[in-house]
Amino acid sequence: MEKPLYIAFFKPYNVLSQFTEKHGHPSLKNYAFPPGVYPAGRLDAGTEGLLILTNDGQFQNKVSSPKFDKTKTYFAQVERLIDEQAINALKKGLILKDGPTLPCSAEIIEEPVLPLRNPPIRSRKTIPTSWVKLMIKEGRNRQVRRMLANVKFPVLRLIRYAIEDITIEGLAPGTWRNLTPEEINSISNK
Repeated sequence: MEKPLYIAFFKPYNVLSQFTEKHGHPSLKNYAFPPGVYPAGRLDAGTEGLLILTNDGQFQNKVSSPKFDKTKTYFAQVERLIDEQAINALKKGLILKDGPTLPCSAEIIEEPVLPLRNPPIRSRKTIPTSWVKLMIKEGRNRQVRRMLANVKFPVLRLIRYAIEDITIEGLAPGTWRNLTPEEINSISNK
């Protein structure tokens, strides 16, 4: 029986959540992970932040399957100053092309302290930006981006900050660490 491995990785912008490169995008193979680990869920190439890798299939399923109700926290920088009307619509749930979203937690926040993105986001002098924190229990394809587009605030930068109690705190883009026993329990025992 191989030793169970549980890793928190800060996935950089433009990196695929898989071990094979595609369309010129770098992949997870560039980051010297121990052999046998696989991502628990995905982030699209344009989304940065927490990706959990493991060789424990049950743990992988608990992280990624919507039936386990794991809370995922995202910080999104959006075009224009997001308003309370949009926040309230996000909180109630929206109708997307693939069906309704569950109600979620949404709030306007100050710009979080995060590493700069490489390359930086495009900025336009005449269009301000703002930040929103979303906490969802689903994880459909590009869901946060689609939710914010639905309320007319396109995403410029998206970071998954946390899954349950596991965060990217202390990690730089492209670095990883082993999960603590407490973090493993926050997924396994809920």
